[in-house]
Amino acid sequence: MTIEADFMYDYETRMPEAARDRLGVRSARIGRGVALAMVHDPSTYWSKALGFGFDLAPEVLDEVLEFYRESGAERAVIQLTPPFAELARDRGLEHAGTWVKLAGDPAKVAAPATELRIGPVPAGRAREWADLVLGTFGMPAGDLTEMLAGTVGRPGWHPFAAFDGERIVAGANLYVNGSEAALNAAATRPDDRGRGAQSALIAARAAAAAEAGCRQIFAETWKPADGAHNGSLANMLRAGLAPIYERDNWIWRR
Repeated sequence: MTIEADFMYDYETRMPEAARDRLGVRSARIGRGVALAMVHDPSTYWSKALGFGFDLAPEVLDEVLEFYRESGAERAVIQLTPPFAELARDRGLEHAGTWVKLAGDPAKVAAPATELRIGPVPAGRAREWADLVLGTFGMPAGDLTEMLAGTVGRPGWHPFAAFDGERIVAGANLYVNGSEAALNAAATRPDDRGRGAQSALIAARAAAAAEAGCRQIFAETWKPADGAHNGSLANMLRAGLAPIYERDNWIWRR
């Protein structure tokens, strides 16, 4: 189950070359996972290592850390399953929250009722869709726009939007690789939340995954503290996805 690593690798290594060079993207496949560095990332999000599974060898983590030391990045997030917490602490990494990995059968995700129209992102509105997603996450437009917009029309990717009339009010992406698919990049304009956009986008992407022949669909989101609420997690659970394991975020700093 390395599909999150696969789509992150695709996002960063297959963006337009000029944008990739300006952002200073570096990449490596290490062990079962990937390490990605975006030296000039304006958001601090895209330098990330993940996909290492449940049998991480200490030398693999050491290779990841060496990659970041040589990359020029100042900060990176390394995602590891909880059994490797001691290994991470021994190497001076800082724990920064836990994420929940979920999975489900895409054919069993029901489409909820919504007043919004859900559909694929038209090629002519790729940049608008990308800027909406980025802006909702507090990320600036520019080269990151080129990265997200470049998935519109690219094999393996199925970007969707929620429309109120002709206005895009929410967006989300789907990555398909063989019999697996991954939900990602889901965002709704603040003034349009509470209208069912994300539940409808989950269902639309699940239908696209099922049509592509996928047997499982995966997603991940942050684990809320006791008594706290994560709307994205609630939407996924209502859609029929189930938690399968957790991953800890560990911050490396130069």
